[in-house]
Amino acid sequence: MFEVTAKTAFLFILPQYNVSVPTADSETVHYHYGPKDLVTILFYIFITIILHAVVQEYILDKISKRLHLSKVKHSKFNESGQLVVFHLSSVIWCFYVVVTEGYLTNPRSLWEDYPHVYLPFQVKFFYLCQLAYWLHALPELYFQKVRKEEIPRQLQYICLYLVHIAGAYLLNLSRLGLILLLLQYSTEFLFHMARLFYFADENNEKLFNAWAAVFGVTRLFILTLAVLAIGFGLARMENQAFDPEKGNFNTLLCRLCVLLLVCAAQAWLMWRFIHSQLRHWREYWNEQSAKRRVPAAPRLPARLIKRESGYHENGVVKAENGTSPRTKKLKSP
Repeated sequence: MFEVTAKTAFLFILPQYNVSVPTADSETVHYHYGPKDLVTILFYIFITIILHAVVQEYILDKISKRLHLSKVKHSKFNESGQLVVFHLSSVIWCFYVVVTEGYLTNPRSLWEDYPHVYLPFQVKFFYLCQLAYWLHALPELYFQKVRKEEIPRQLQYICLYLVHIAGAYLLNLSRLGLILLLLQYSTEFLFHMARLFYFADENNEKLFNAWAAVFGVTRLFILTLAVLAIGFGLARMENQAFDPEKGNFNTLLCRLCVLLLVCAAQAWLMWRFIHSQLRHWREYWNEQSAKRRVPAAPRLPARLIKRESGYHENGVVKAENGTSPRTKKLKSP
């Protein structure tokens, strides 16, 4: 689909995406975002809901029946199963886009020729599908009957993805956004795969260890790349003027706001990761210490057997105070 000719791609996209400003090169056609993209996103929200139901019914439900999971684990299994499918497809798709567009081989293209107003077909299509997926996740909270305790957590990362993806799309930072999404989705795919293996076998925690190692490195790469592209690359560009009509947001205030948003999101994710790891380690050491502190059951002496009115010692019944339990006969004077 991504290798069709420019004329065919234009005819295919125009009635579906209602592109506002197309510009043609010798071989390709580029597209500009506009308000009519909302109709396209709404259309793909319905498509995503249908695909979500297909994956749930024909894959996840059949696997969960064999595992005999509890209610809590069943809900988390469905969540991770859906996200594994989404993150895997998004990683493959995003990697294909950044390789074919040459963003990996030429890192300077992330900030050169800014603003990147005109988008290739596959870049625009990728962003619209990403927005459609995360918007569809909001009604899915109701359809999947998510527990009330889980709704705030899921709303947090849904809104986090929507803000970052929409921000990169609307501020014409689509090239940088593709690289950051590729890093983030790779880490999330590893995490949800680890959860699925854990639900299948609770002793299998090797993937969690691998994810913990990759998580910190990914945060470092995302921060470094964002500072390099926004803090240094865009800061050295000549066209530093606020011009929304031309799609130029390369001002000091806009750059600081974008960097602050990215840094705050990464710091929040890192804080949650450290807090979660400390809690798991604390629970693990408490279990280990509890096993060592289990007292042995006290044993009674073999030759002493308690009775109601006294106890036996060498076949002679004695009272509690050491006297004989038998009544003494009074001697007559």
